[in-house]
Amino acid sequence: MYAIIMGGGRVGLGLANLLIDNGADITLIESDESLCNDVASELDALVICGNGTSSKLLEETNIEDADFFIATTGNDEANLLSCILVRKYNVETIIARVSNPEHEEAFKEVGIDRVISPEMSAAKDLAQYVTNPRVSTLTTIGEGDAEIIEMTITNDKVIGKRFKEVSPTKDYIIIATYQNGELVIPQPDNTIARGEKVSILVKRGTLKKVSKKLEQ
Repeated sequence: MYAIIMGGGRVGLGLANLLIDNGADITLIESDESLCNDVASELDALVICGNGTSSKLLEETNIEDADFFIATTGNDEANLLSCILVRKYNVETIIARVSNPEHEEAFKEVGIDRVISPEMSAAKDLAQYVTNPRVSTLTTIGEGDAEIIEMTITNDKVIGKRFKEVSPTKDYIIIATYQNGELVIPQPDNTIARGEKVSILVKRGTLKKVSKKLEQ
């Protein structure tokens, strides 16, 4: 997999390192010369100092061979312009970071495959942790229609029942449990134990009700 990342800030650098760890080939574009030098010393990848909104520079990255182009700068206008330019090279997947939620529609209207707002995602996660402090982890999936959470079952009304008696419902499905630290797919006739840690796919807006059923 070959991915081109525009932006050498915390988001871009962190993403690049994660993708490299997963075996991807990376080229990172950064316009700030000082930051560019810092990133080049930290990253096991090609780092190009220049403007990602330049067609000439994009062609120097062999953009036509890229599987992904990800614009991660904190400048929405630069991210949008670069993604528009990249579209003519038929890159399979184009992803853009957007800092201002009001700009999200503009990105989608020009055909950007995926628009991500780290700031909004962080705010939503924090809100969930504040309102549901006993949920140990939370991941939003799809278009925000569902979440995957981890929680510990402590409700006496559930303990001792079989998984098929409590899952699935219209609001959630228990998708995994953990035994000796290893993830296990629960079988319908398995019995739920007190303190059992589970991963649950939950519909948006039902987390509080699910938490009450399994933890109280």
